Amino acid sequence: MKEAMLAAPLGDDVFGEDPTVNALEEKVAALLAMEAALFVPSGTMGNLICVLNHSRMRGSEVLVGHLSHIHLWEQGGVSQLGGVHPRTLKNLPDGTFDLREMRQLVRGENVHWPVTSLVCIENTHNMVGGKVLPLTWLDQLGSACRELGLPIHMDGARLFNAAAALQVPASRIVRDCASVSVCLSKGLGAPIGSVVAGSKDFIYGAKRLRKVLGGGMRQSGVLAAAGIYALDHVVPTLPRDHAYVQDIARAITQCGGVIVRCDPSGAHTNILVLECDPEVVTPMRICQRMAEVTDEEEAALGERVIVRMLSLTDTAIRLVVHCDLTHDDIQSLIKKFQYVIKEFESQSGR
Repeated sequence: MKEAMLAAPLGDDVFGEDPTVNALEEKVAALLAMEAALFVPSGTMGNLICVLNHSRMRGSEVLVGHLSHIHLWEQGGVSQLGGVHPRTLKNLPDGTFDLREMRQLVRGENVHWPVTSLVCIENTHNMVGGKVLPLTWLDQLGSACRELGLPIHMDGARLFNAAAALQVPASRIVRDCASVSVCLSKGLGAPIGSVVAGSKDFIYGAKRLRKVLGGGMRQSGVLAAAGIYALDHVVPTLPRDHAYVQDIARAITQCGGVIVRCDPSGAHTNILVLECDPEVVTPMRICQRMAEVTDEEEAALGERVIVRMLSLTDTAIRLVVHCDLTHDDIQSLIKKFQYVIKEFESQSGR
């Protein structure tokens, strides 16, 4: 990937003259069966651009899942910067939401109300453990939104993980979406960047919004080259990452579920959510311990292993497998996790 970055032909992308950026945008547009695409610095900016582009009239309202990344993890940018009102739908355990509830929340014509302009979805869904939205539900959502005259934006930060899990082209997943944002720096391993895709007119508007948000970059082909490499060489390896998560989940389940629990069947992709009882041990403490190595541990395992995880809620931990991990790395992680679980069990008297 670094060699591709060093060898990339460059130009000024603000003027549309960087050949590597242009190649990346054309590649993503083709993969998603969209008319055009736009390279942006981050997924947060990509989602913000798409929401604002669909909601040009102030007083617009966007329907989003209550556990969605746009709602929880992007600083409320759609309202803070765009004057767009978010209205939440309850995300179900599989990352979907009730389409009857969605219909009920769509605003009619009333001077007191904001105007519903957009429906946002997320695939894979981070906060429910990287689950893949079912194709049948996506088809039903598309039909409902066409009937309602509402566009759909997909936060597809991990869209290619979803495509790998479903064994379908990414274009099949987004065929009813007016826009999509895909991340190059999540499971795909690029150092930076996302790509927004949609119609030619939509991308023209997106380019104007990218500029005013400070996202116009000059010789950004050095970054786009990493994205092209990731699409060509990392995307085909995503099923391996998903299999690694299953290995970890099964190993933790075999420990008996006293300290931490997980559901292998609910881990669709490269994310594993672990549940724990905070009265026994908190997620934060488990994360801290997994990032430490004691002398006793090194002597028992014969190696020094540091595992970095995220305390997601008061009861949950998120573990994500990335493209640089090997089979040996996963086996070392499993051995450490089993050691730490036994250590906490001994301390708690369980």
